[in-house]
Amino acid sequence: MRCAIVHYHELALKGRNRDFFEQRLVRNLRLALRDLQIRRVESLQGRIRITIPDQISTDAVAERLRRTCGVANFLLTESVPLNLKHPDLLELKQRAERLVALEDFQTFRVTAKRADKRLPLTSMDVERDIGGYLCEVTGKTVKLKQPDLTLYIELLSHEAHVAARKISGPGGMPVGTSGKVACLLSGGIDSPVAAYRMIKRGCKAVFVHFSGHPLVSRASEEKVQELVQLLTAYQYHSQLYIVPFGEIQRDIVANAPAPFRVVLYRRIMVRIAEELARREGCWALVTGDSLGQVASQTAENLSVVEEAAELPLLRPLIGMDKIEITEQAQQLGSFTTSIEPDQDCCKLFVPLHPSTRTKPADIHRIERGLEISTFVKQGLDKTELSTFTFPS
Repeated sequence: MRCAIVHYHELALKGRNRDFFEQRLVRNLRLALRDLQIRRVESLQGRIRITIPDQISTDAVAERLRRTCGVANFLLTESVPLNLKHPDLLELKQRAERLVALEDFQTFRVTAKRADKRLPLTSMDVERDIGGYLCEVTGKTVKLKQPDLTLYIELLSHEAHVAARKISGPGGMPVGTSGKVACLLSGGIDSPVAAYRMIKRGCKAVFVHFSGHPLVSRASEEKVQELVQLLTAYQYHSQLYIVPFGEIQRDIVANAPAPFRVVLYRRIMVRIAEELARREGCWALVTGDSLGQVASQTAENLSVVEEAAELPLLRPLIGMDKIEITEQAQQLGSFTTSIEPDQDCCKLFVPLHPSTRTKPADIHRIERGLEISTFVKQGLDKTELSTFTFPS
């Protein structure tokens, strides 16, 4: 029988709530694998066992598990029956021998985990027995530190599983265990990474994009749709709100001093996004701000922008530099899409010398001369909603 044995880390520390987190992870695994016709996903003794039918590629399963938040690592295994009272390791030894014959190595070690403590053989007993057998039949050397190959053995109540490599998952928490957040998605490098970091902490992300349409093309909208489809692979269902913001920006340009435009844009974006977040039952807003990266992200300007929000405004990237963010975008797979040229609203009507130390009193005075509520209503009335699913 072919299986995937899934391990998790943080979930095991949840005390009385552990069952809730485990069951949500099992549910998410079923969602990730549903189009592969995999029926058996079971929580067993501190790990999750997924039974893989013969006609399903293990590579396809591995690709889904690599993107399931809450999965620390997993093994793609072959299993053999195990008698709890009188365990006979001969079949396990033979399976291990066939498995290592496919690998190129000179040194190895065996790492066993015993899930059921009623098994009379300890983990170390199994490691010595299997390791000695493989030394004899292969002529290879045991090396406990940094071996060429590690053979993993999982001992459950009625079966043993053996695998030749451990594959890392994203870790974190299962999506859906930390509520909903509204992520402002610009189409650049930073905001998809910020959204992913919140998804990895168990949040379900609702996406809000502010487009320069109708004053510019819809290129930024197409980029954002690609990015949302990518992120949907981690949370299985997504909603994207696209807010046409070009006309609002044009009205601000006509009625507000140039140095304060960018801060005003962002305060109105926050207000519009907050209304959409309330509709969706979100508990916070999320942005891709990184302290000091651009003029709008100085400490003073961030503070003034946040003042416009009533919901908590989260900034997962606040202490990261551009190199760190870019590396995460490349790992996520969003970088190539993010750097495609577009005409987004962030580049519309940007002053040559924006204010970097905006004072709340100055912004309040300017906003009293603007129809802020009208801008918010205009944005909400023209918002377009798209939905995404994975597997599509």
